Amino acid sequence: MKILLVGATGTLGRAVHSLLGPRHEIVAASRSGAAGPKVDLTDPASIAALYAEVGRVDAVMCAAGGVPFRPVGELTYDDLMAGARDKMLGQVELVRRGVEAEAVADGGSFTLITGILSHEPISAGAVAAMANGAVDAFVRAAATELPRGQRINAVSPTMLTESLSKYDASFPGFEPVPAELAAKAYRKSAEGIQTGRTYRVGW
Repeated sequence: MKILLVGATGTLGRAVHSLLGPRHEIVAASRSGAAGPKVDLTDPASIAALYAEVGRVDAVMCAAGGVPFRPVGELTYDDLMAGARDKMLGQVELVRRGVEAEAVADGGSFTLITGILSHEPISAGAVAAMANGAVDAFVRAAATELPRGQRINAVSPTMLTESLSKYDASFPGFEPVPAELAAKAYRKSAEGIQTGRTYRVGW
């Protein structure tokens, strides 16, 4: 299976690559382009160029998408748009462009990333919750319309153990999970048969 992995150089992306690399051909895309093709999820033209460069794949996986963390009373419209353009619209565009370009094989799959904040809020996490919830809803709806037997799912982990030192104060009392556990949900999505699902990892 040829898999396009967006966000391959991040904590979760590296875990996905490590798990699936021995089984499949991984095209490792990232914002920096450090490990393969370069892509910016906030730029539709960049996403289109990525598909043109990579060619047809059997699966597309996204382990990327940033959001600002600020209290609701301090959020600006630009903050909202930043979260929408990256984690929400960026992932939606990754699917839309993939369908438009017929870049994914018949019976292939898309796997997107959301997170626990869609259901378990934290302080200053409203934009993350908005983006996560929107992507979860998009996955359920898109699953009914994807062409040629294609499937789509989302992976929704709690805080990752590898990020504990950086984010522990923001996630008080949350039980972290290792990135390798979240990576298994990506395998389930790509190698399994389900569609329209959000796989919760650690919650």
